[in-house]
Amino acid sequence: MTDRYLRTGIFLAPFHTLDENPTLAIERDMELVQHLDRLNYHEAWIGEHHSGGFEIIASPEMFIAAAAERTRHIRLGTGVVSLPYHNPFMLASRMTQLDHMTRGRAMFGVGPGSLVHDAAKLGIKPAAQRDRMAESLDIIMELMAGKSVTHKSDWLDLNAAQLQLLPYSPGGMEMAVASSRSPVGAVASGRHGIGMLSIGGTSDDALKAHAANWGVYVENARKNGRTADRSKWRIVTFAHVAETREQAFKDVNFGIDRFAKYFTDVATFPILPPGITNAAEYLTKEGIACIGTPDDCVKHFERLWKGSDGGFGAVLLLAHNWADWPATQRSYELMARFVHPHFQRNANAPRQQSYDVAVGNRDIYSVQSQAAVAGEIEKYQAAKSKRAAE
Repeated sequence: MTDRYLRTGIFLAPFHTLDENPTLAIERDMELVQHLDRLNYHEAWIGEHHSGGFEIIASPEMFIAAAAERTRHIRLGTGVVSLPYHNPFMLASRMTQLDHMTRGRAMFGVGPGSLVHDAAKLGIKPAAQRDRMAESLDIIMELMAGKSVTHKSDWLDLNAAQLQLLPYSPGGMEMAVASSRSPVGAVASGRHGIGMLSIGGTSDDALKAHAANWGVYVENARKNGRTADRSKWRIVTFAHVAETREQAFKDVNFGIDRFAKYFTDVATFPILPPGITNAAEYLTKEGIACIGTPDDCVKHFERLWKGSDGGFGAVLLLAHNWADWPATQRSYELMARFVHPHFQRNANAPRQQSYDVAVGNRDIYSVQSQAAVAGEIEKYQAAKSKRAAE
């Protein structure tokens, strides 16, 4: 497809090892967003977590407000706010303020909460999280549309709640729901016609699950009079690239094992099965990650596109800190320079065509150019001789 345009960005949890200075780690997250802004990445989604020690941003809204002051173009989303942890009226009010403060660059991503440890600290049972998310999202959509909401349940009591501000963005804030293997996120996002953030891996089985969830999205959008727009669908994956495949694998030795251990020890779902000792090799083989060259990354993104069974709107890299900071910056730069153009209307195709035309006609143009120069020399010499004769 010559008109394919895949937006690019990151999904920033973030992940930081337990021995690292947390103040400097958060500052480096901010520097990463600034780096991506300069490299023309389109989006950065910032997570909300409160326990486990590794994922240390508790308020994505606060981070986004600061990042908006340090960047110019990149759009900044909550990736995601855990709806069961918040009063929907207060959250909608804060996000509307953020919409104004960022002049429309903020996006509102929501989910049920990924860490059961967070929910436990609030006395919320895992079985209640998804129902509460759906309930809260329904309320938020009404509030963001300017409606007055009265609603009472076992955890909410709203009495004629209504936002004071209209959204800054004329069409309202862009919103999205996190979707993993279960259909809950697809049902909620499809019902409201908002974006879907597919997380949970990019193995062959995971891609089939994501594609199936898009089908759920389409079905629920149709039932509720919404239009299913694939540009609103984002898929999250892993990637680290370097000039050579060998260098890329060497780079990720810095942090990939501690990352995998966190997922085994603390996070909800391990990314490695028992007995696997080489994380980089396994994740690459299974299609969960691309660790290699920009050409390898092109193939990986093409595989995601094919696995989506029709295309999607944006590919988001889960920011993982597998490599040290210089190699991490270099990886994002190499992708921006040599991977993204391939998926953004094949941006270099006109340049290649122009180059090929020039090469194909070089002999003709060279002869014409040389003849033109020789003619000017002859004219000059003739004029010079004429003046001398006079």
